[in-house]
Amino acid sequence: MPLPAWVPIREELRDDEPYGAPQLDVPVQLNTNENPYGPSEIVAQDIGDSVRDAALSLNRYPDREAIGLRTALAAYLGHGLTPDRVWAANGSNEIMQQVLQAFGGPGRTAVSFAPTYSMYPEYARNTHTRWVAGRRLDDFGLDVDGALELIAAEQPDVVILTSPNNPTGTALDPAHTRAIAEAAPGIVVVDEAYAEFRRDGTPSALELLDEFPRLLVTRTMSKAFALAGGRLGYVAANAGIIDALRIVRLPYHLSAVSQAAATAALRHEDELLAQVDALRGTRDETAAWLREQGFDVAESDANFILFGRFDDRHAVWQGLLDLGVLIREVGPLEWLRVSIGTPDEMTAFRHALLEVTR
Repeated sequence: MPLPAWVPIREELRDDEPYGAPQLDVPVQLNTNENPYGPSEIVAQDIGDSVRDAALSLNRYPDREAIGLRTALAAYLGHGLTPDRVWAANGSNEIMQQVLQAFGGPGRTAVSFAPTYSMYPEYARNTHTRWVAGRRLDDFGLDVDGALELIAAEQPDVVILTSPNNPTGTALDPAHTRAIAEAAPGIVVVDEAYAEFRRDGTPSALELLDEFPRLLVTRTMSKAFALAGGRLGYVAANAGIIDALRIVRLPYHLSAVSQAAATAALRHEDELLAQVDALRGTRDETAAWLREQGFDVAESDANFILFGRFDDRHAVWQGLLDLGVLIREVGPLEWLRVSIGTPDEMTAFRHALLEVTR
């Protein structure tokens, strides 16, 4: 609903709406890139026990530096990382907000390349950072020459890259990441929220951290770790960059419960990541099937697929919803995005899509 005129909100926010995908109670929910396989009873029990232990001291503030969790995250990431080079927050959303609080702000500029994650310009808006969006190629790959021209012209304080990109699923060519890291005058953030789903042989920007001290790589436990409800995101960078983020973080920003749950989940890394290969396989099978049906399909290294093209994508989205299948109406106007679910959910999606489009 529009805000009443008497609400004294900042004028540039008055006509905006809260971010969020539709939360609808339908049988097949394939719209928010969640992992369809929840934690096992064993993992849930360990998380529950850890949270109970934390609850016994909830009268005290949590460890504001989250040292135990950061130690576990550094061990998970490898690449010689140490706890002072990792930071954690309430989802990668809060990480990105802190990045723009520390390195953006009034008089500063952030650049990214559309279509990409629709929250990026909102982070910029919330921190009074000037936002500039370049364009991707027709296949949604990064136009590196155009990107370098834009960086040279704008001299941005922050460059945000996304690999795999959301909503397209496109992975970055590591040579392009390197070229931008070499050219950017400020920091470069590579958002790797879906990194665990990338195809074999697709490298991570973590490999470049030691070479580029102004490079940051963000991740999340929401997707591959099936911990979307836990709200835990993190970033790896030079220790000096991490210290800058610590300056802008809110006091005790990460609750003891969140720290306990995430640390427990990391103890079960092998089990929680066991379904990643299956989801990658289902993704590739679904992409092949969509192409067989005559749809255009973006190459995906994530746990979702962008497909099209539709003269009226909303009509297709609504038709699927009427059949109990919820996907995402996002990205370029002729395209839709489907998250990868269980085999039964993907079968339901296929049947519904054929019914709606044939």
